[in-house]
Amino acid sequence: MEHTYDTTLRWSGSTGLGHDDYGRAHRAVVGDREYALSADPAFRGDPALTNPEQLLLMAASSCQLLSFLAVAARARLDVIAYSDRASAVMDEADPPLRVGRIILRPDVTVRGEVDEGRIRHLLEVAHRECFIARSLSSEITLEPVIRQETDRGSNP
Repeated sequence: MEHTYDTTLRWSGSTGLGHDDYGRAHRAVVGDREYALSADPAFRGDPALTNPEQLLLMAASSCQLLSFLAVAARARLDVIAYSDRASAVMDEADPPLRVGRIILRPDVTVRGEVDEGRIRHLLEVAHRECFIARSLSSEITLEPVIRQETDRGSNP
């Protein structure tokens, strides 16, 4: 089976005055939702708007989450919370210009007593199964924090 994905992008303005003077703000449409986007402020974009580099990082982080939840569910691991403080690095001193490194910092809480090594292994399995990670040439590093919530009950 083949999966296809579509978006529509719109920009209007003028590049007639040169590189420094055209607007970088544009609109992207996915289905019936419209998003206001711009370039990174370092490239004359609007800092109030989301930029493509942030979208790339968000996609990598989201895919890792979804892949891990699937892997954890198949392994009968009870994940009750997951957050990520992800970051991406684009080094202008390392041409060609690209997002060369992505750091994902999943903070995972599981219910019950589970070997932390097993959870770390499942995070790595999820990383290998993540469609976005497999589509990128960027180095992707996982720096997980594992938390366990144990319900020991209470004695009256």
